Amino acid sequence: MDIQLSEKQQSAQDEFRDFVDRKIMPFANDHDKQETMPATLIQEVADKGYLGGLVPEQYGGNGMDSVTWGLLCEEIGRGSASLMSLFTVHSMVIQAILKWGDESSRERWLPRLATGEIIGGFALTEPNVGSDATAIETNATLDEGQWCVNGQKCWISFGQVASLFLVFAQTEGKSIALLVERECDGFSSEPISGMLGFRSAMLANIKFDHCKIPESNLLGRPGFGFSHVGGTALDQGRYSIAWGCLGLAQGGLNASLAYAGKRKQFGVYLNEHQLIQALLTDMITQAQATRMLCYRAAALKEQADPSVIMETAMAKYFASQAAVKISTDAIQIHGANGCSDKYPVQRYLRDSKIMEIIEGSNQMQQIMIAKHGYQSHVMNERRQAERAKRETK
Repeated sequence: MDIQLSEKQQSAQDEFRDFVDRKIMPFANDHDKQETMPATLIQEVADKGYLGGLVPEQYGGNGMDSVTWGLLCEEIGRGSASLMSLFTVHSMVIQAILKWGDESSRERWLPRLATGEIIGGFALTEPNVGSDATAIETNATLDEGQWCVNGQKCWISFGQVASLFLVFAQTEGKSIALLVERECDGFSSEPISGMLGFRSAMLANIKFDHCKIPESNLLGRPGFGFSHVGGTALDQGRYSIAWGCLGLAQGGLNASLAYAGKRKQFGVYLNEHQLIQALLTDMITQAQATRMLCYRAAALKEQADPSVIMETAMAKYFASQAAVKISTDAIQIHGANGCSDKYPVQRYLRDSKIMEIIEGSNQMQQIMIAKHGYQSHVMNERRQAERAKRETK
């Protein structure tokens, strides 16, 4: 598999990296402490066209290819996992509308999502419902051309500021997907603070109290809400997160290489101690392995290969674990300094742990991957048996 970047992709990566180094990394720890993401920074990434990266040019976006979008997510993740979560949920809403919205919906929403005029939010998780998303309790009833929505959602990234939510609800025992605007009567949000990680992701609990939604805002008809619209959004989310975890991992590795090259113990630099070299070796290898999985998922995504769903799940699963391990080792290399908020590695660890949970916990990924592996094994055995039968004739 050729993973050489084109000249255009390399140029984009350089631009993303420069933007993160100047505009995000120097302030990410402060944003984490303040538990907020400045509106000015959100506006800056919107003005750069980054929020509209996946919106086709015909709707006012940049129409980025899968690799370029991945490179953007990697660099944003390196700078701030909290800001990366905005790119994740925003792109999930975009992809859902692109695939399941009619032309009227695309023309209505995509240009505004592309410019950041509206911010997308993904509303699936509920107080009583996490991994078992088919058991959602939020209810919607259709009455005279309007959906009446009642229920609660929790842990919604950028739920404090998002203006268009992709909401999943039940109607007569079947799931639907609706686009709900913040201005809807009966909509309310409550900020969440004190989280382990993603502290500046402006998380919120949101509530729907007899919210009236136009029938035209329906994206997934009854029975197809979670299985189809939700599936599309979550596949996109896992893809973005895999690359974001790569950024987190690379951030921890970069910090460790720099620290180990300037900190002395026992008269020599840390990177001259063999046990530190062992840690750095594992970190470098894990980061590179993560990169290979992300590039493979990107290549399959560009080809619209059906296997991209499972390859993306594996990339997200491996990448989130690698980010946790690399962040843990980064703190070990930094020692007590790594536990201080004066260094970013403690934030990397807290944020990476969240990555193992969101958009399908790693345990859910394990179930998916194991089932797929078994099914592939059975199919291969059948093919081999059929081939052997033909050869004996």
